[in-house]
Amino acid sequence: MYGRYINITYKCLVYMKNNPKKLDELDNRLLKELVKNSKRSYRTLAKDIGMSTTAIIERVRSLEDSGYITGYGCRVDYQKLGFEFMAIVEISIFGKDLLQIEGKVARIPHVAAVWDTTGNYDAIAIIMCKTRGELSATVKKILSISGVEKTNTNMVLNVVTRLTEFEEV
Repeated sequence: MYGRYINITYKCLVYMKNNPKKLDELDNRLLKELVKNSKRSYRTLAKDIGMSTTAIIERVRSLEDSGYITGYGCRVDYQKLGFEFMAIVEISIFGKDLLQIEGKVARIPHVAAVWDTTGNYDAIAIIMCKTRGELSATVKKILSISGVEKTNTNMVLNVVTRLTEFEEV
């Protein structure tokens, strides 16, 4: 009996992930509030949005189950941690192993993000280092990967906004 229940539950979860629910105005508002501060309690969210705590909990679970919410986190000031050098490295890749090469880049220390892109370069890596030497060594490690044709490095002067602060839900 329990095996059947688990199987049905699993199938429901898979269905929900592959067929996400349509968002209404309250879902969008809840997502915006969670993007601003995901640490707030359900009670506080309920008060701010004008719903019951139980309704908020159910909606958040529904948004998680349908894949709209994939996790929670915090914003860190990396400069305060000593990461003074941030760079955007554009990467040109030759051959057919694009995803494998991007995976290798992602595993290099100091690489904070890797994006598969269109345009003049095949991928973009965000690098965060404490010293100029670390930055130079990281770019050289990227260039040493078989399949990487060339890179173009752009130093970040000032972070005006971050992707985690994107609130257009």
